[in-house]
Amino acid sequence: MTPVVHVIDDDDGVRDSLAMSLGVRGVAVRTFASALSFLEQVGDGAQACVVTDVNMPEMTGLELLERMAGRLDACPVIVLTGQADVPMAVEALKRGASDFLEKPVSSDALFAAVTAALGRVSKRAEETARRAEGRRRLEALTPRERNVFDGVVAGQSNKEIARALGISPRTVEAYRASLMVKMQADSLSDLVRMSLAADEAG
Repeated sequence: MTPVVHVIDDDDGVRDSLAMSLGVRGVAVRTFASALSFLEQVGDGAQACVVTDVNMPEMTGLELLERMAGRLDACPVIVLTGQADVPMAVEALKRGASDFLEKPVSSDALFAAVTAALGRVSKRAEETARRAEGRRRLEALTPRERNVFDGVVAGQSNKEIARALGISPRTVEAYRASLMVKMQADSLSDLVRMSLAADEAG
């Protein structure tokens, strides 16, 4: 899905200028005249990126950040500020904003900030998918394969695992070969990384 940058500013001219500067660089943009309008149409669980003025009537950029608390990893917020609003922008960073830019914002600075924010969103999405896939593969193991898996990632030898489970080392080798295939792992280090990722996902 193409990421969308949601531009929020109560100044029509500024809003249109921001949208145009991003649009000419191939960025998909939606514009909103207020934070309330954004929340009504998109919601606080938006995926992608928000560029918002920090000082707006009805709902400020800071108040928008409060509404989106807990979702800022999935939808980073870049705040725009006039020179007199810099302390407010610093407060926005403390509340989880991804970045802040002073007006007037250059096209290059805006594009760089948006690109960095979208890059972080993409990386997090990939990490989440990788962890979920590792968890899915683990859940596909039989109970005995999972026992062997746990022993392997704990650093136990085949003999130690066999003794703990009351089976032969040769049987442990068979289970180990089977779980390597199911986990799509090429090495012990792959298994350890998958175990750590699955723990984070769970």
